[in-house]
Amino acid sequence: MSCWMPGCPALSMCRGLAALPITCLERAKDLKSRLGILLHKPELGHRSGSSSKLQLGSRRRGDSAGPAEKGSSEHLLKNLLDSCHMEMRSGEPSGKVKEREERGKRAHRNSSQEVLEWRESFDQLLKSKSGVNAFHTFLKTEFSEENLDFWLACEDFKKTRSKTKLASKANRIFEEFVQNEAPREVNIDHETREITRKNLSGATSACFNEAQAKTRTLMEKDSYPRFLKSASYQDMSRQAASRGTSKRSHT
Repeated sequence: MSCWMPGCPALSMCRGLAALPITCLERAKDLKSRLGILLHKPELGHRSGSSSKLQLGSRRRGDSAGPAEKGSSEHLLKNLLDSCHMEMRSGEPSGKVKEREERGKRAHRNSSQEVLEWRESFDQLLKSKSGVNAFHTFLKTEFSEENLDFWLACEDFKKTRSKTKLASKANRIFEEFVQNEAPREVNIDHETREITRKNLSGATSACFNEAQAKTRTLMEKDSYPRFLKSASYQDMSRQAASRGTSKRSHT
């Protein structure tokens, strides 16, 4: 592929277009006319007055595009090549790459804000998927993750619409978390355990409500304060606060 700009100082860059994807080559064609105007301005002699004709005449006597115009053409070509190389590396248009990067930055900022919101209330922690994951990891260090797993199982259970599935799920949750000597028995009182057992006879989406509420209260009053004081959360909150400070300093 030969350069479409005779005497172009960026000839080596132009030759690189031959190796670029078809989307980039189409973009190069779109830029051709604009770069041609910058370098030669052939139409100006027909559309403008005598001053434009004098400029065109001087070009024909051997005066090529001035340094400013050459710089503009090189700048446009460089931007074109940079965006095309980005497409070649990612396999998608550079606009989409930039859009994805911006989404990543926004998500990063949002996640930092979420980390700081976890300490506002236990509800804020449970609303955050990453917060639940971090809390679950902490509970594992205290060998009490079954409380959160039971709470999450109840949340999923309440979304069940099929009566058949509702009954089978209720029995499975009861056997795993609630009954005496269950593999992952949660810490609830005998009365709540018996109420839950009776609820199984006519399972509804509310049959674990009391047991779930007791478990949630236990986590909120006992495990949650320790989580906020843990080294892992303190480290996460410092990093989040640091990113927030860095963002404000750049605005």
